[in-house]
Amino acid sequence: MEDPLLPTSAGLPPGWEVRTDDKGRPYYIDHNSQTTTWQRPAAQAGVEGNPPPATALPASPSLGQLAPPPQDSSRQPGPPQGGAGDPGPLPKGWEVRNAPSGRLFFIDHNTKTTTWEDPRLRVPPPTRRKASLDPGELGPLPPGWEERTHTDGRAFFINHNTKKTQWEDPRLQDVAITRPAVPYSRDYKRKYEFFRKKLKKPTDIPNKFDLKLHRNSLLEDSYRRIISVKKAECLKARLWIEFEGEKGLDYGGVAREWFFLLSREMFNPYYGLFEYSAADNYTRQINPNSGLCNEDHLSYFKFIGRVAGMAVYHGKLLDGFFIRPFYKMMLQKPITLCDMESVDSEYHSSLKWILENDPTELDLRFTVDEERFGQTHQHELKSGGSDLVVTNENKHEYIHLVIQWRFVNRIKRQMAAFKEGFFELIPQDLIRIFDENELELLMCGLGDVDVNDWREHTKYKNGYSANHVVVQWFWKVPSILWLFERDPRKRAGAGGDAAGAPRKWQDPSQSLPGDRSRVSGRF
Repeated sequence: MEDPLLPTSAGLPPGWEVRTDDKGRPYYIDHNSQTTTWQRPAAQAGVEGNPPPATALPASPSLGQLAPPPQDSSRQPGPPQGGAGDPGPLPKGWEVRNAPSGRLFFIDHNTKTTTWEDPRLRVPPPTRRKASLDPGELGPLPPGWEERTHTDGRAFFINHNTKKTQWEDPRLQDVAITRPAVPYSRDYKRKYEFFRKKLKKPTDIPNKFDLKLHRNSLLEDSYRRIISVKKAECLKARLWIEFEGEKGLDYGGVAREWFFLLSREMFNPYYGLFEYSAADNYTRQINPNSGLCNEDHLSYFKFIGRVAGMAVYHGKLLDGFFIRPFYKMMLQKPITLCDMESVDSEYHSSLKWILENDPTELDLRFTVDEERFGQTHQHELKSGGSDLVVTNENKHEYIHLVIQWRFVNRIKRQMAAFKEGFFELIPQDLIRIFDENELELLMCGLGDVDVNDWREHTKYKNGYSANHVVVQWFWKVPSILWLFERDPRKRAGAGGDAAGAPRKWQDPSQSLPGDRSRVSGRF
């Protein structure tokens, strides 16, 4: 069964996508098997039509101007952005109008049909390919083949050996001529665009979700308001946040500040829900003893999961990073010994030594020591583990049980509550298109930003340039902030963290915090 979440191009089977290489040649990606090919797969009926038979060569079938369904709001209005300039005038008999929502649609008075798709951009693949491909690179047609031009200007090919016709150039199906197809690749940008396209806003929810909060009790007010919502879909409505005594309009900045401040409260080890990892004081992990600190800890973890889901849905970022096994558990991926290294390098080195050597002489048992409030407790990894010696034969089982205890078993209930809240807003199957690194990028952004890379990829508009004095002033700000962020001595000399400390952005060359738009003409 094909995955319905895989990208699919029009006229291709589910999970198939068509792209163009640097020479203008179309190639086809099978996301089901993660392979590429030059040969077009069998198209679905009634999408592109069949080439004319070799005998009569009648007119080509219509491509079918289908009116778009009104409820489909996932497609963007008007022509796609990032094209090569003005697409030119509309074909004869076509007209463009605006729908009540402001979205562009096109009317074909020839067939009395409407469509969201710009007809100027809907060029048949053979025509588009021929305009950008040098036939000399492909050489002559195979024996028995002939190329002709149809009445609508499209080139088609006749195979006199089998008395059949086709739109595809047979030379593009010869790997000896074309070389192997473009390697399979699904970069994060494409995944993210596909992910956003699949996040539908429910139609049966209010227009906005109000949150009235006090700054001095931000965590408690937010918890009571969000956990009391019976229908989690309501949290997908537009956020309208108002701090007590600070009335104003929220066009995204207040919501971004709320996520930022709430993240610091939720992940603060003072509340006992999370703790710093053993390797550093930067990444966090769930506190296995959270129930001893807060008897309602599972309800709070569900609340935190909802907040994380809201952040992802509304395109905001959380101010905090988790250990890598946390993201892998969200994706239901197995945790391996390699994941231990980024959390506790010394423990990882010890387990790796056991894996590579015979541990019998160490007289290890299937137990681990756990420190809880200053006291050390021994925990058996399996029944009778205190009497079972770790040997060369069972060391793989021992390492597996240690990793499961360290990352999974101790926090199973807390993680289940977090995922329950998160998956109420974000479909579980949808985030599986990401790996653990990309999921961290989606939820928390980048932990480090290259200011030089950001500056290099910035676009300037409205008369501004890189040499403008205001632009030069602007670039001094992130440079100074990064200097303070990286040098604790200078940060301490300035009286602690700056109020505008650099944010962990998702993409330094393309995005601002909580906003995936291009860095451009705000100058």
